[in-house]
Amino acid sequence: MLFNSFEFIVFMPLVFFFYWFVVNKHLQLQNILVLVASYVFYGWWDWRFLSLIFLSTVVDYFVGRGMERTTVIRSRKLLLVISLAVNLGALAVFKYFNFFTESFISMFASLGVELQAVTLNVILPVGISFYTFQTLSYSIDVYRKKLKPSQHFIEFAAFVSFFPQLVAGPIERATNLLPQFSRARVFNYEKAVDGCRQILWGLFKKMVIADNCAYYVNKIFSDPSDHSGSTLLVGAIFFAFQIYGDFSGYSDIAIGTARLLGFDLMRNFAFPYFSRDIAEFWRRWHISLSTWFRDYLYIPLGGNSGGKLRGIRNVCIVFTVSGFWHGASWNFIVWGLFNGLLFLPLFLFDRNRAHLNQVAEEKLFPSLREVFQMGLTFFLTLNAWVLFRTENLTQSMEYFSSLYSKSLFSMPEILPTHLSIALLGFVVLEWLNRDKQHVLEVREQEGAFRLVGIARWPVYFVFILLVLGCGGEQQEFIYFDF
Repeated sequence: MLFNSFEFIVFMPLVFFFYWFVVNKHLQLQNILVLVASYVFYGWWDWRFLSLIFLSTVVDYFVGRGMERTTVIRSRKLLLVISLAVNLGALAVFKYFNFFTESFISMFASLGVELQAVTLNVILPVGISFYTFQTLSYSIDVYRKKLKPSQHFIEFAAFVSFFPQLVAGPIERATNLLPQFSRARVFNYEKAVDGCRQILWGLFKKMVIADNCAYYVNKIFSDPSDHSGSTLLVGAIFFAFQIYGDFSGYSDIAIGTARLLGFDLMRNFAFPYFSRDIAEFWRRWHISLSTWFRDYLYIPLGGNSGGKLRGIRNVCIVFTVSGFWHGASWNFIVWGLFNGLLFLPLFLFDRNRAHLNQVAEEKLFPSLREVFQMGLTFFLTLNAWVLFRTENLTQSMEYFSSLYSKSLFSMPEILPTHLSIALLGFVVLEWLNRDKQHVLEVREQEGAFRLVGIARWPVYFVFILLVLGCGGEQQEFIYFDF
């Protein structure tokens, strides 16, 4: 089920009504309702893959309970291995089996040895990478004794399948989300209203920004050799805004929907295109995944505690795995490595945490230095997005060769005025509200866009009209493929 679909427009009010007006006095009934709603939400796409979520839930629930009953290190490690094997095994079969098989066949073919390919004709389950990492965080934290195992199967099952963030994040930690299913939830009007504002902003980013960009991105990327370098630059810029509007829009809708039900999810985006270097970009982009890799891969590998060489190794591993997490394709792996190479100079010169504050903090305009830093970071990110968007490395090279040619300095054949103006306005709105959790957030003594009181409502009305009237052709969320 898509957030931007008629089905969800019917589904969510029904869930909200029963949640707050029928079972509001019974915590376990609320959790059961969330669980049922989550399975309906996911099963709307393909009910058969509910079995994978249920399998992961059952295995990790009993793994956690088993760890609670024993203090024997060997037994606890065995239980953790079972959790890792089941979850990562399912991910490997559905997402990576064909990739490894085809790569193995191609390697031998290059040596003159022909092998018979054996591949699986399976559909990639929506969101499998997201809920797999979410359940793994539970098993690992229980193993590390950072979290007590869940005593109630319904609560745990609702945590694993929580529908607002089930298929595209944020990837919630068990330490944050799971305890919220054990606490009584009381309706909070201010929290619910803010959730509605965030949902509206997320829908605007998805339907007005991302979906309109998608039309031109698909047209330009479909055959790079047919377009000038300047047009390919436009395509890369439009894709940068498409993927940002699409993915961060999903996160906004997920966080806002969760707030309607009394839950707090972690922030997943913090205006990443205002970053002054690549390290800051990755602290602001897909925060839940970046911090997951930091805590469950980079630090266990030793971080940089063993010196720079060990740190370089670990940085390269994390970025490579991050690329592989996004998709079973060599261009994703190269995309991850490319980001790692951009990060390494900052790491080597201890500049990877140079920009922890807000850019142009408490100022309206950035300095020339900050403008240059943000421009350079965005330019480097554009090149990375080309690797991400193209179908394979051959197409990536074709795109780059046409992009960086003399025609880069010609007039673009495709440059829609209406969309260009919309993107400019979008950037201005985000810049003016970059100190907030989201653009439509209202704080004490100020409203959205610094407006107060009743002046907020015309703003909301305009955004509703834009979503209804200016949304592009309905597109699935990009990260459903991951």
